[in-house]
Amino acid sequence: MAGKSSKGASAKSVVSPSPASPSSPKKTVVFFHPDLGIGGAERLVVDAAVGLQNRGHRVVIFTSHCDPAHCFDEVRPGTGVLDVRVRGGNVVPASILGRFAILCAIARQVHLLLQIWLTGELAALGATAYFVDQLSAGLPLLRSLGSAHGGAAQQTTPTPIFFYCHFPDLLLAKGRQKWWKRLYRVPFDALEQWSMGFSDAVAVNSRFTKSVVTATWPRLAAKVKVGIDPLVAEDDNGLRVVYPCIDIKQEDALEQERASNNSNDKTTKQNRDEPVDLWQGLPFVLSINRFERKKDIGLAIRAFAGLPTGTSPRRLVVAGGYDNRVAENVGYHRELDALATELGLRTATARTMVTALSIPADVQVLFLLSVPSALKSLLLHSPSCRLLVYTPANEHFGIVPLEAMLAGLPVLACNSGGPTETVVEGTTGWLRSADDVAAWTDVMAKVLPGTDVPGALTDAQRKKMADAGRTRVRSQFADTQMAARLDGILDEIVDRVADGTTTATPSVSIGSLLFAAVALIGVLLALAVAVLKQIF
Repeated sequence: MAGKSSKGASAKSVVSPSPASPSSPKKTVVFFHPDLGIGGAERLVVDAAVGLQNRGHRVVIFTSHCDPAHCFDEVRPGTGVLDVRVRGGNVVPASILGRFAILCAIARQVHLLLQIWLTGELAALGATAYFVDQLSAGLPLLRSLGSAHGGAAQQTTPTPIFFYCHFPDLLLAKGRQKWWKRLYRVPFDALEQWSMGFSDAVAVNSRFTKSVVTATWPRLAAKVKVGIDPLVAEDDNGLRVVYPCIDIKQEDALEQERASNNSNDKTTKQNRDEPVDLWQGLPFVLSINRFERKKDIGLAIRAFAGLPTGTSPRRLVVAGGYDNRVAENVGYHRELDALATELGLRTATARTMVTALSIPADVQVLFLLSVPSALKSLLLHSPSCRLLVYTPANEHFGIVPLEAMLAGLPVLACNSGGPTETVVEGTTGWLRSADDVAAWTDVMAKVLPGTDVPGALTDAQRKKMADAGRTRVRSQFADTQMAARLDGILDEIVDRVADGTTTATPSVSIGSLLFAAVALIGVLLALAVAVLKQIF
C-alpha cells in the first residue's frame, strides 16, 4: 500500500478527451479500488483513470468507500469528471475494534464484487479490461465473475485483469515482531502472492519496487515473464514499471499567465501567479514530507545545523502532512522541534498561511503543519527557495522530487529507492547516503548564498539544473506519458487474452473455493489470536 499525501486535495487539470491512437481502439476500463480517500495510491488511481479517459476511453471506478469531504476533486460527487460508484454499503466494517483491517478489507472487496455481479451491473458495463490495485485478494473471484457474466462465449475469453502493485503488503504490515501477528498474517501473505497470479499483467511504481517484488515473489515474477512481448518488457522480468505521474498542465498554465503578465506590464512586480520571494527574500531549504519517523526528517535538521556559523541568515522549512488525531504526527513533530533546539537552532511552528508568512527572519527552522496547496506552490516556486531535501531512505517512489524539479528546484535525496530513478546526480540534483550527514551539509552549503564554500553553485549552474529538471519531468513523468504507457499495456493483455497466450491463472470453479478456504483460515486464526491474547 502506498503512503498518504498531504491533505490538499485540489483537482489536477482535466483536458477534453482526445481520441485514442489508431493502434489503441476505444475501451471500457473498470477500476476497483478499496477506499478513495486522499493518499498516494488514490492519486495514482485518479491520474490513471483521468489519463485513460482523456485518451477517449470509458472509465468506471468501483469502490467500497468514498467520503466527499475527504477525497480528490475528480472523484467527488457532482464534479462530473469521473464515474465513481460506491458499492457494498457498510455491511462489513473497515475494522473490528481497531483490528483485523486486512480481513475486513478482503471481505469488503468480495462483497462489492458479488453485489455488482448479482445485480448485473458488472455485465452491463461490458468491460474491455479491469484495473485493480492495492488489494489482490479478490482477483480469483473477479476472474471467475468476469468470465461468467457474458455467457458461454465469454467463458473462453475472460476479461483481462491488470494489477498495480504499489508495494508488497506483506512488507508494509506493522508489528510482525510479535509471533501471533506473524501467524495471523501467514494466510494473507500466501493469498496475496497466489491471487496476483490471476492477473494478466502486473505493474509496479518503480524499478526499486520491482526488485523488491522480484525478491519477495520470485515465482510470480517468473510467471508473468512468460508470454511478454520482448519489445514491451523493460528487461529480463515481466513485471512492468509504470511510474506515478505529475500534472504538467497546471505548470504550463502558470507559465503562460506569467509570460502574459510580463508582456502586458513590465513594471508589475507582484501578481498572484508570479513567484514570490517569501520572508523578504530569506534563502531557505525546503523539506516536504508527512510527519512520520520513517521519513527521517531529522536528517535534514542535523545537516542544516552543520552549516558554517557566522554566515548570512538562512532557514530550513519543514512542511508536510500533519493530523493532530494521529499520535505519530504529534509525537514526531515534538521530537523534531526538540532536536533542532538541542542543536542550537531557533524554531517556530505555523499552522496557517498567514502565520507562516509572518514568521520573523531569526527563526532558523520553521515547521509548517498540514500545508495547503496554495502555500506549497508558493514554497516550491519562490526564488528564495534554493533546494528541496527529500530524506526518506528506500522510498518506493516519491512524487515530491518531481514536483520540485518541475518548479525548477534542485533536489537532494537519498541514494536509495525511487529517487535514484528520478533525480540525476549532478544534473537535476544530488544523491547522498542517509548515513553521511556531512555530505548533506556540503550540498546545502553549495546552494545557499553567503556560505563561501568551494564548488558553490553559480546562478548559471542553478539555471542549468532548473532547466534540466523541468525537461526530465516533462519527458519522463508527465501524466500523458503514464496514460499512454497504461493504454499500451491494456492493449497488449487484451490481445493476449483474445489469442489465448495469457499466463494468468485460468478461471476454474475451484478458484473461488480455495479463496474462500484461505479467507476462512484467516478468520479462524484471527479469532484464535484474540482468545490467546486474552489468556496471556
